[in-house]
Order: sequence, then C-alpha cells, then structure tokens
Amino acid sequence: MQLNDTLLLIIEILYVLTVVSIVVVVISENRSPIKAIAWILAVMFLPVIGIIWYLIFGQDTTKKRVISKRMYSKLKRRPLDEMGGPADVEGLERHDNLIKLLKNLDYTPLLGGNDVQIFTHARDKFDQLFTDIEQAKHHIHVEYYVLLDDTIGTRLQQALIKKAKEGVEVRVIYDSFGSRKAKKRYFEEFRKAGIEAESFLKLALPSLTSRLNYRMHRKIVVIDGRIGYVGGINVADRYLEGFSWGIWRDTHARIEGKGVQGLQSVFLIDWYFVSQTLITSRDYFPKLENFGNSPMQIVNSGPLSKYNELAHGIMQAIYDAKESIFIQTPYFLPPDGMIDALQSAAIRGVDVRIMMSKRSDVHLVQMASRSFIKQMLRSGVKIFFYTKGFLHSKTMTFDTSLTLIGSANFDSRSFDQNFEVEAFIYDKEVTRQANEIFIEDQRNSELVLLKEWAKRPVGVRFKESLMRLFAPLL
Repeated sequence: MQLNDTLLLIIEILYVLTVVSIVVVVISENRSPIKAIAWILAVMFLPVIGIIWYLIFGQDTTKKRVISKRMYSKLKRRPLDEMGGPADVEGLERHDNLIKLLKNLDYTPLLGGNDVQIFTHARDKFDQLFTDIEQAKHHIHVEYYVLLDDTIGTRLQQALIKKAKEGVEVRVIYDSFGSRKAKKRYFEEFRKAGIEAESFLKLALPSLTSRLNYRMHRKIVVIDGRIGYVGGINVADRYLEGFSWGIWRDTHARIEGKGVQGLQSVFLIDWYFVSQTLITSRDYFPKLENFGNSPMQIVNSGPLSKYNELAHGIMQAIYDAKESIFIQTPYFLPPDGMIDALQSAAIRGVDVRIMMSKRSDVHLVQMASRSFIKQMLRSGVKIFFYTKGFLHSKTMTFDTSLTLIGSANFDSRSFDQNFEVEAFIYDKEVTRQANEIFIEDQRNSELVLLKEWAKRPVGVRFKESLMRLFAPLL
C-alpha cells in the first residue's frame, strides 16, 4: 500500500513538473497572449489530455529554417526574370497600398495578362482539369492537402501516369495528414510509373508531435507553366458527391497566363522543402503572351514566413474597402485584429456580409465559430447560414474590383499555422462574377437576425463561449 502511495506521489510530481515546464516554454516563446493563455488553460485544466494536445499541436517549430533565404528569393523572383519586371497595369490606383504591401512583405509581384475561370462545382473543375492534363507537353505539378485513392483520385492518378509514360514530367506533393486515408500502395503506383511523389511533413515518430500542427493546406496544379488551378477543392469523392444531407459547395479558379508562374514558384519552393531538389530552369517559367486582362498577385503564407503575408493582405483589403466586403468561409475563427477591422468597416458604412454553413463537418469548430456571430451582428455585419449543404468555399470580394480565391479559411490556423496560397485578383469582371455567385448562394441561405440569435438557450451559448477559449488552437 505504501509503495502504491509513493508511486502515485511520484507520478503527481512528474505531472506537475511537466505542466509547469510547458507553461514556462509557452510564455518564453512570446506567442500572442490569447494563444499563450489558451494553451496554459488547456494543460492546466484538461488533465493528461491537455498535455497530449500540446505535444501534438502546440509546439512551436516556426523558427526552423527549411530553405535558405538565397534559394527562397531565387524561386520567388523567378517569374520576373523572364518578364523583366512586374506588370504595369493602369486603373489599380485604389489598390496601390495593398499591391505595395504584398510586394514588400515577400516580394510578391503583380503579374498581368491572365484569363480567370471560376468553378463552383467540383465536377466542372475536374472535367476541365483532365482536359488540360491531356494536352500537357512538358510538365504537370500537382499539390493537394487531400489526395485520396477513391474514384476521382484513381482517375487523376491514371491520367498522370498516362502523361508520364508519354514523357511528360510529373511531380506530386500530398499532405501526409490530409491524405492519411489513402493506402501507401496508391502513392507507390505513382512512383513505379516514373512520377515523383513526395509527402509534405511525413507523419512518423518521433517527429509526429512537431509536425502534425503544421499542414500543407494548398490545392495547386500547374501545367506547362501556363495553366494553373487554385482554390478549395481537394481530390476526394466527397467534393463531387457531397453528403446525405446536402451538396458540397466549393470554389476553385483556373488561371491561364503569367499569374500561373506565381503558383509555380510556390510549388517549387514546396518541392525543395519535400525533396531537397532546387528547380529554377526557365523551362518551368516560359515567356507567355497575354491571355486576358486580369492582373494578380499569388500570395503564399505559412508558419515559416517572416511575416504573416496573407493576414496582412486581408487586413489591408478590409481597411481599403469603401462599398462592400463579401466573405465565404467554412470556419470563422478570426484573430482579434480581424474582428475589429470587420466591425470598423461595417460601422463606417461598408456592406459586410459573411456566409458560412448552417451545418459543418467539424462540430467543435462550428461551435467556436458561432460564438463570434453576436458581436458581428451588433456592429452591423450581415451573417448568412448556407442551408443547401456544406459551404467549403474560401472566397472574398472587396468592392467591385478585388477577389481573393485560394485555400485559406477565415481562421487563425490558416493565417498562422497552415501553408496556404491565395490569388489576389484585381479585375472588375472577375469580381462581378464572384459577387453574383455570392448573391446566388444567398438564395440558399438564412439571414441571421440578432433578436432571434440572442434568444437561443443559455446552455448552447455557454458551450459556444467555452469552445471560443480554444479558438486559437482549433
């Protein structure tokens, strides 16, 4: 009996020392106060679970450099080497501050001469993608957070294998967590066919706990350095088939033109990350004619960046907005600064609308998201719940001439921890189309009213408020 008591005392002491050690580390890393407090609360008040959660999701490895500044700069500047400089486009004066900000943050050039096609159905996107793959001559670069070995994944695999046999260079990057349900054999079949396939931050002990928190959330395809795809649609059957309770509503863009070379830079930086192979040949950055009139900046963001490019860019766009801000996001867990910016925009008379799903695929995240709604409504922001299915679209429009399409959700994880990519498109026609899509989705949405929202049961509101404490960690 005495031995058991001694053993229990030792365990308790070790547990307390572990908690204290984690708290000291969190404080010493100078994280944002909100995130630091959230982790401290988690490890102190969620016995054992809090520690495990921290070991998997909480360790800060952002100071580790995985690519030298020289190599990174070489890949980021590569599109301009062939063009001689950024695009000189008239009529963008209202976006001067944003364009300069993104350029100075991470040398993100303005790339002109693009044609942009927006897809709101995964089937349409994949039909066009397979057509483009079939016509590829030199290379195909594919990068997805979710790449599964189901019907659509197998179809993509076979299309890529066919092109590889024809002599086209094919490279594939998949996130090891997002694609964890795919069998190893699926990726081995790529390699056996001569395709270079690499996982992003492979999940294997003992590196599991330091890697699971930082995921490659991008969805990129680049074909011959001329055609590119970016948006929210991954490679899995659910994106086409939806759920028993509704459709899967998403947004993706096909880009043809010089903007694709911004996507190419992002892919090749990631390729160096996963393969330690540096590719800068001009074969991957061909000289291109103008295919359209849509100038854009391709913004990549991630935990290894010196600045949070994506969050800074969105904040600037909110500050610059004069007429309207339309946001579609599956998860709404914004940092405090973003909340204040949206509220300020609504108060000064900007028509701010936020659309999210009435029903989500991640219940705890949905609960935390709903805790932000009341304060948004009070400041005049309009909130819509999409009811036709699951809204996974990640798009934003500002006034009549700026559209953002990419992989980032409107949450702290996308802004701080995930590797994301976003196209900032400065074009009235593209923005008109995106705004029309938003209005069409409103017809399948419910407008949330403050009086009705405030009448919900106290227990429900408390659970949402409780989950909000952990919003920076979700």
